[in-house]
Amino acid sequence: MKESTRTGLRHLRGHLLLGLITAAPLAVTWLVFDFLFKQLSRLGAPAVAGLAHTVRPWSEPLAQWLREGWMTSLLSALLVLLLLVTLGWFAGRLLGRRVLQLLEAVVRRIPIAAAIYGGTKSFLSAVERKPGEVQRVVLIPFPSPQLRAVGFVTRVLDDADGAGKIAVVYVPTSPNPTSGYIELVPLELCTPMDWSIDEAMSFVMTSGATAPATIRFGPGHAKPEGRVD
Repeated sequence: MKESTRTGLRHLRGHLLLGLITAAPLAVTWLVFDFLFKQLSRLGAPAVAGLAHTVRPWSEPLAQWLREGWMTSLLSALLVLLLLVTLGWFAGRLLGRRVLQLLEAVVRRIPIAAAIYGGTKSFLSAVERKPGEVQRVVLIPFPSPQLRAVGFVTRVLDDADGAGKIAVVYVPTSPNPTSGYIELVPLELCTPMDWSIDEAMSFVMTSGATAPATIRFGPGHAKPEGRVD
């Protein structure tokens, strides 16, 4: 093979790698937003269908326009976002809090719904407030003492035997952080990170590509078996 051909292939491979590195963050961002947009559209689709049915007697062209695929998806997502903003505003008012308390009391009387609702609310409340004993983002020994995983502390418990504090840590999977593991870890084994939640999520979703140049690995660096210093 000629030298010029080898050089051309190396340049082609370099351009391809650079293209992949450039496109990967955009692709991941697009997948996340596409997933959220589809979920919002699915939730709001019945309302848009009802709106189209309502305006049909007065304007058939408008009803058909509302039923266009792209318009239905866009309006559905916007309606759900508007509903969430309105719900947040209403929940911040005294009347809204009382109405929500009444609805919660009703939901908590339904066995399965009570478990789902209560667990979800507790998890979101735990994520919202920062635990006092440790940073929110930590490294823990997982899945073995020699390795570390990024986790989010949701709560700190007292050991019943008086052995100290136990951190409840959510360890997200990569690149999909919506699934993961719940680990109970002695607090002294949690290595605090000076990362924000956004930085940690970016680290998980990019499979570590956004990691800083240095990192605190934590206490008790395990040595490979048989190694003697």
